[in-house]
Amino acid sequence: MLTRYHAIADAIALLFAPYAEIAIHDLASQTLVYIANNRSQRELGEDSNLNDLQDDYDSQVIGPYLKRNWDGSQLRSISAVLRDDQGNPIGLMCINLDISVLESARTALELFLAGNVLQPQPEVLFQDDWQERINTFIHQWLQQHQQTLGTLNVAGRRVLVEALYHEGAFKGKNAAGYVAKILGIGRATVYNYLKNIKEPV
Repeated sequence: MLTRYHAIADAIALLFAPYAEIAIHDLASQTLVYIANNRSQRELGEDSNLNDLQDDYDSQVIGPYLKRNWDGSQLRSISAVLRDDQGNPIGLMCINLDISVLESARTALELFLAGNVLQPQPEVLFQDDWQERINTFIHQWLQQHQQTLGTLNVAGRRVLVEALYHEGAFKGKNAAGYVAKILGIGRATVYNYLKNIKEPV
């Protein structure tokens, strides 16, 4: 009956290739009866060593939990209890995902993104960087309004241009063209928005 689960094991192994190993254990014989993408160098028919999991067979899923492979790689594992047509547990499908590559990538990203080697922008270089200020303002404005450049409608773009105007963003040369490019609209549209802004009395 456990053969019905072989295709599922193969599918999961293919989806997460080459990092996932899927093992199917027979609870009656306590042996390994099927393995897809064998990374643990185990052999069919060998002892499953499931004594520690016997109390969990009433569950549908056991885990996730961490394991260590023979080569020292870190595995994140989860097991599903397989049942017959009467609902009795007959097998265990264990998915062992090698996360060593992900851990290495995380470590590399943490080192790369660490802020302790960064310095504040030199004021002498950036004091006239109106593009930087426009970028920063637009990013903060979109966050505050829970919007993105892709979700802004006509009314939203008009409100953003008005907010930029009151922030003094259009004092820089060619600022209108720069804003138009960011918003994906014509420069004439930006000028039209600016023309209709009413200064407070």
